[in-house]
Amino acid sequence: MKRIITTAILGLLLANGCKPKKTEESGFSISVSNDLDFDRNEIVSFDAKNLLDKFEKAAIDYILITDSTGKTIRHQWLDYDKDGTPEEFLFMAKVAAHKTSHYKIISDSSFAMPEKEAVAYSRFVPERTDDYAWENDKVAFRTYGPTGQKEALEGVEGSTLSSGIDIWLKRTNKSIINKWYAEHVKNPGYYHTDHGEGYDPYHVGNSRGLGGLGVFENDSLYVSQNFVEYKTIASGPLKTIFELSYAPWGPYNVKETKRISLALGSHFSKFEISIEAEDGIPNYATGITLHNNQGEYEIDKEEGWIMHWERIDDAQVGEGIVMKPAVIDSAFAYTSKFPDQSNLLVTTTPKSPFTYYAGFAWEKSGDVSSKEDWIEIIKKQTKIIASPLKVDFEYH
Repeated sequence: MKRIITTAILGLLLANGCKPKKTEESGFSISVSNDLDFDRNEIVSFDAKNLLDKFEKAAIDYILITDSTGKTIRHQWLDYDKDGTPEEFLFMAKVAAHKTSHYKIISDSSFAMPEKEAVAYSRFVPERTDDYAWENDKVAFRTYGPTGQKEALEGVEGSTLSSGIDIWLKRTNKSIINKWYAEHVKNPGYYHTDHGEGYDPYHVGNSRGLGGLGVFENDSLYVSQNFVEYKTIASGPLKTIFELSYAPWGPYNVKETKRISLALGSHFSKFEISIEAEDGIPNYATGITLHNNQGEYEIDKEEGWIMHWERIDDAQVGEGIVMKPAVIDSAFAYTSKFPDQSNLLVTTTPKSPFTYYAGFAWEKSGDVSSKEDWIEIIKKQTKIIASPLKVDFEYH
């Protein structure tokens, strides 16, 4: 007899010792359901303990997942505490609108998963004054570390003093971080020119870039300087996760840690912000640089997003921030005559952790050709946040 059990209930049963019966014929089937009116290709995950208990005699490397046609699909284990035992299992699910897709988990020591060019990836970059950079098949980001801060304060040309988030415009699904930085070492500034895969024309300076954090009070935006520590939790290939920590900043002596993740196939990085402060702070603020105030912007507090659409060189770029509408206090364009001080901002009631999504699309990537295309992607992201794919187990 078969039983169907949801992820949460299965985890509870396992925790109380009610485990699936282990037999040579027993196994897992997984159903992933999409309640929304558009097709979805997304990373889904569940507690790895479910699999490790089931396949206790099999090596982790031999555990595979197949779709309804029997095709083996990519997966990833996440070991958050680096103790050698993964806590989470991820795979890429493809589910049509209002449909359910079915998968099976098997153990097969004879199969080797081929490598793919499209990956989610991140790393610390000491060869470029300690940036931290991350990417997937659609977008790439970076931010700046302590050596860059030290050199900027010493007046070293080309260094960066900022906690803003930079974006790299890609028009390839291949990983570019290692290639572009390697070329930069040989030819400084290499990635500021498009050699056919994209480039970095995006100016951050002391602005928020795309998704930098701050506290807005008395017509001023207080921000941190560069990150001082990093921790790579997972470098990919389906999802990359890392943490950045900052020295105490602002009049409230804010201690900030960002956990940032980026999944394959998404335009949006997820930011989970943990903050401690000596005194109560009035708000958390995040936003998008308005550069020279020549672009267009839109705000929809009811749906939970802000959007900026601008021309950079010879093509359009859309940037956006999405969060749950309930956490938004205010959203507005703060414009200034001073460089890097104009930002499209969202403020929220201080509550740690604070979660939001920051993403973009470049016209030359082929993902957007108009502002309306970008708004449609943003609107889909709000629905994805509100209605995650549902994962059910069937075991026998």
